[in-house]
Amino acid sequence: MHSSPPFNAPAARRLRAALGMAPGHVAYGLRAQYGLLVTPETVMAWERGEISPGSAELTALAGVLWCSPGELLAEPVTLREHRISRGLAAEDLARRIGVEAGAYQKMEDAGRWKGNERQSAALATALGLTLAQFVTATGKHEELADLLRSAVTTRWQAYVKPLSKLLPVPKAHLERVLERLHGDYQSKMVATLSWGGGVGEAGTGDAGREFLADIVEHFWYVAGGAA
Repeated sequence: MHSSPPFNAPAARRLRAALGMAPGHVAYGLRAQYGLLVTPETVMAWERGEISPGSAELTALAGVLWCSPGELLAEPVTLREHRISRGLAAEDLARRIGVEAGAYQKMEDAGRWKGNERQSAALATALGLTLAQFVTATGKHEELADLLRSAVTTRWQAYVKPLSKLLPVPKAHLERVLERLHGDYQSKMVATLSWGGGVGEAGTGDAGREFLADIVEHFWYVAGGAA
């Protein structure tokens, strides 16, 4: 069973008021235009944040309020939330990115994207994802962190290919990012000698988690400035 998308109750109330509509008008529109039996009391409960509309109700509500579904959502995180914010059905998105509909639905339900490089690029384009949003939505954050740790502590060239499979980033751009990231961390290690007994120990315990978080954060910074 799917959870409800992250509904932005204040936005729904604000958009309704801007159109000069009462909750009863919204309920009527949902019934007349979309065949949804929603009461004015339910509309008010949505706007108070007591309950959230389901996917079909959210899409219909956006139609009644003359807005996009994304305007009725808080910041999307998962693939499903990003898809709904774009007003796309799962079948439509699957067709756009060249994935069989059933296979896409399974990946969305599991929160683990398994598409190839071309499909990943198409997914990021179709949903308008930033690189960080793509990594979070596709459940790749831990894998990215592990690859980046290895890239900065060994030979970064060996990690261009696995990272290019993971991220919808041109190979040439990724090479520039990894080279700079590797150089930055090697310089920092030599300058501070503060990795607690060696880089090899940086992957365990609290120090290891901080090390990974620092690498990933620096990766986003470098990736954004190495165009």
